[in-house]
Amino acid sequence: MKKKGLGRGLDALLPESNDLDNLVSMIPVTEIDRNPDQPRRDFDETALQALADSIRAAGVLQPLLVVEENGRYRIVAGERRFRAARMAGLDAVPCIVRDLSAEEQMEASLIENLQREDLNPIEEAAAVKQLMEACHYTQEQAAKRLGKSRPALANLLRLLTLPQTVQNDVAAGRLTAGHARVLAGLEEERRQVALAQMVILEGLSVRELEKAAAAPAALPRPKPAPKPLPLELQDMENRMRETFGLRTQFKGNRKRGKIILQYYSEDELERLYQCLEKLEE
Repeated sequence: MKKKGLGRGLDALLPESNDLDNLVSMIPVTEIDRNPDQPRRDFDETALQALADSIRAAGVLQPLLVVEENGRYRIVAGERRFRAARMAGLDAVPCIVRDLSAEEQMEASLIENLQREDLNPIEEAAAVKQLMEACHYTQEQAAKRLGKSRPALANLLRLLTLPQTVQNDVAAGRLTAGHARVLAGLEEERRQVALAQMVILEGLSVRELEKAAAAPAALPRPKPAPKPLPLELQDMENRMRETFGLRTQFKGNRKRGKIILQYYSEDELERLYQCLEKLEE
């Protein structure tokens, strides 16, 4: 689904729909190179497999946008479709070959991702920053190009000032964009990290985080270091972590305690379910 408010965006670089059929060429996948400046770094394998199944059944419905370089073709827009097409076993994919400047290629690639890909907030912020740097846009110009308000764009870019550990939590979905905007408004890195951990451990809403951020007393007090686990429990903790592939934590001793398994995606939850099924068998 396209994000609303982006104007013509990528469409400005594509031909009118009436001319599309005449400009589409079937190009072998072996002659196509990926875009080294692709802003999306992580492609969800499950989603790619679903797209590959769809392509296997119906083909690639939307052509890739490519440029020709030294007898080969480089993807400008459509890398996700290209990856899925290869997974589906296609020998060739429909492409539109355009003569674009380096700036136009960069802009098309970035805007295609911002329009059509489900980027996490950190990837989106990085893509906007890359677009501004590549095309020498001010925040005002980038906001107009993307159909955003300048304050909204500024708030998005502020996410890149967060500590790397907090950015990782946002990218992994452990923190929402709303949580991240609240944390980005704080000056002290220590508070940002501490409050981010509080959100993850206690499941705070954005409103609850705002209250905690406004009250310094709400910061968690340093706790005394826990006593080390007995060696046999340490071994069991490590074995469970390896077996389930999840973050595993033992608390207590040999007589009393608790085991905490944490998952951060549907795939991790499904893996835990499969492990439990094997145990039942």
